[in-house]
Amino acid sequence: MMIHLKDKTLIRHKKRWSQIMYLYYILGWRLNRQYFKEFEEERENTYILALDGDTDFQPSAVMLLVDRLKLYPEVGAACGRIHPTGTGPMVWYQKFEYAVGHWLQKTAEHVFGCVLCSPGCFSLFRGAALMDDNVMKRYTTKASEASQYVQYDQGEDRWLCTLLLQQGWRVEYNAASDAYTNAPQEFKEFYNQRRRWGPSTMANTIDLLGSGELTSQRNSSISKPYILYQIISMGASILSPATICLMIAGSFVFVFKMNADLSLVLAIAPPTVYLILCFKLKSDTQITIAAIMSVFYAFLMVGTILSIIGDLVMQQTFMTPSGLFLIGIVAMYIITAALHPQEFSLVIYGLVYFLCIPSGYLLLIIYSIVNMNNVTWGTRESGSKAKATAVNTIKKKFVNSLCCKCPCLESEDQFEEILPTETITQREHEFQLSPHQTWIERLQMKSNDFLLDETELPYDEIDFWRELQKKYLEPLKENKEQQEKIANDLKELRNKK
Repeated sequence: MMIHLKDKTLIRHKKRWSQIMYLYYILGWRLNRQYFKEFEEERENTYILALDGDTDFQPSAVMLLVDRLKLYPEVGAACGRIHPTGTGPMVWYQKFEYAVGHWLQKTAEHVFGCVLCSPGCFSLFRGAALMDDNVMKRYTTKASEASQYVQYDQGEDRWLCTLLLQQGWRVEYNAASDAYTNAPQEFKEFYNQRRRWGPSTMANTIDLLGSGELTSQRNSSISKPYILYQIISMGASILSPATICLMIAGSFVFVFKMNADLSLVLAIAPPTVYLILCFKLKSDTQITIAAIMSVFYAFLMVGTILSIIGDLVMQQTFMTPSGLFLIGIVAMYIITAALHPQEFSLVIYGLVYFLCIPSGYLLLIIYSIVNMNNVTWGTRESGSKAKATAVNTIKKKFVNSLCCKCPCLESEDQFEEILPTETITQREHEFQLSPHQTWIERLQMKSNDFLLDETELPYDEIDFWRELQKKYLEPLKENKEQQEKIANDLKELRNKK
């Protein structure tokens, strides 16, 4: 086990740069040095499993992905079936959303062409694919334009898959490989997660479609009909807010027997007001308003369903536009669920999903587009005091079981930055240590259960780390003027969209 304690003053922070650090270390250093003579063969048989810290899975799930990559040498990455875990209405919504996404979208992409995103929470990547031209090298690109900030860092797993597809590699989906990951349980956390995913998905899809002709020439799995399919899907996503407004207007006509023109005005007015408020208010306030509006929309959806059912009973026929639409949607989901009997019970959460359609496909899109200039992570960067305390505790446990010196911890001053000041003072008092002892030596005295190896890293490996840091991982130095320019460019990009 190797543990790296990242110092933001020495190594670039954010998820993508951590991935770059490890990928270059595993593929560019360990693999190259250990199997120098059989390098070409070994990199074909090297697979990297990408996981989130909260992902749960069985070894058999990984073996299914390994078998897929071993059988088909053109496959650069493969992902499994992701099951959200947790409790509460937001998780119920995501359980059905993920199920439908895998039953229909992921499967359609796999059969018709290629999966566009192999999620970072549970995916297997081929070492040779990552080391291919224009994949890892381009993955280290620093964002310099507004659209790049959205594409590169808001959904880095999707961008990595875009690079693989453009280089000619195939990305696949294995429905039998199950993994379980924690889903956002709070409305705010869910909105912030999708605020990152939505614009990133759109940016990467546009990038792929923009190079569609060249990609279809390089990648035998991406045909021109598949490109057309993705264009239609993109168009449907763009039109979804307008479609929801028309559906709500139809609900007003159906439930309240309202004039069609008036119902259309009433359907458009609330999202328009919300759009204006999003430009004026803070992010947390925007989410609070969206939560309140989502409740009202849910009641409207309940009224619509009951009215349609009542109308079908009164007219004693289902041959009406609203009746055919409702029956068609229900039948599609039930038939699809029946084809996946182990997950058939998820149709129960379909009602929650249906009630939240206006929130997920109208309000959420407005929130995501208006906050496109916000490139913070949202769900992990703002923790509570309790979370900070937990992180410090974990760090202390890790430090107590260090097996080697990391080159970024060569001085006592740098090491002291990792541990809280009160901890240092407490330990000095507890052990009555002399001031010349290093913190590694002090922690050795504390840890009686471990035999710590203080052996220095080989000089060539230290040189590798220093060169990697200098070339790709030095913290980005952005002055105030540059940051203001980036912020203005992101706002301009948002306004164009």
